[in-house]
Amino acid sequence: MRLVTYTLDDAPLRLGAQSDDLVVDLAALASRAGAELPADLLSFIRAGADARATAGRLLAGGPADWPADAVHRLDEVSLRAPLRPGKVIGVGLNYVEHVEESSRSLDTDKERPSRPVLFSKPATAVTGPGQPILHNADLTTQLDWECELAVVIGRTAFRVSEEEAYDHIFGYSIVNDISARDQRRSGQWFFSKGQDSYAPFGPAVVTADEIPDPMDLDLSLRVNGVTKQKSNTRHMLFPIARLIADISSGVTLEPGDVIATGSPAGVGAGMVPPEFLHPGDTVEATVEGIGTLSNPVVDAR
Repeated sequence: MRLVTYTLDDAPLRLGAQSDDLVVDLAALASRAGAELPADLLSFIRAGADARATAGRLLAGGPADWPADAVHRLDEVSLRAPLRPGKVIGVGLNYVEHVEESSRSLDTDKERPSRPVLFSKPATAVTGPGQPILHNADLTTQLDWECELAVVIGRTAFRVSEEEAYDHIFGYSIVNDISARDQRRSGQWFFSKGQDSYAPFGPAVVTADEIPDPMDLDLSLRVNGVTKQKSNTRHMLFPIARLIADISSGVTLEPGDVIATGSPAGVGAGMVPPEFLHPGDTVEATVEGIGTLSNPVVDAR
């Protein structure tokens, strides 16, 4: 399933399943069938396998079987961030070429890290597809991009092994790890990466059963139509299972938490000369099998 959170005419947010150019309201679809499904994605994730099975059964018949008042055209609705995570855990320096790039441009260590490099973004940093990335020139002149595969946790994970890790994944999405490179403070990244709008997320969450091998997905990023990043998740230094095992060794991962699995080379700070985002720019992050997350950059002063 391809799950989206949407609004129609600024009404309250709803959970939908996207099928081509249609969005089906899952709670409304269930209600018409005498069943019940949550109206938001976080509750749907928490409801577990039974909710997924019910949704799959109700969607199986296709558009001909869906009640007209539960279906909207994609161009009629506005997509929002799929959910507001309890935690967004970022992974730094997780692509080999990005390690070298960062050592040149960001004064990070030249050696590959021996364990995942982790940081956090607050929930207030999350914004959705089409929503603005805020550029405040009073705070930064080095606003940068990072296209990343996002892992959405489906079951509570604490001290899980790499072999068990995939059992705890609900699905996958995209995070653009926006960073104010000139706001790192004594090596700490929280303010650099945690400001409002610095975690564009979406446009959908694709359930894990739809992504056969998340460790072999093409990903890319464009600024104003020009490709800046192009790689594949197979080049991760620490694969997804290792990340989940490492994080959960001391931090409980809960349903709806998001792991942004790291960025490949091609960030603005690594360009010669460096390139950064400015008001008026449009950033598009694409991950194979999930789609494209597009956001405008606006002046926030």
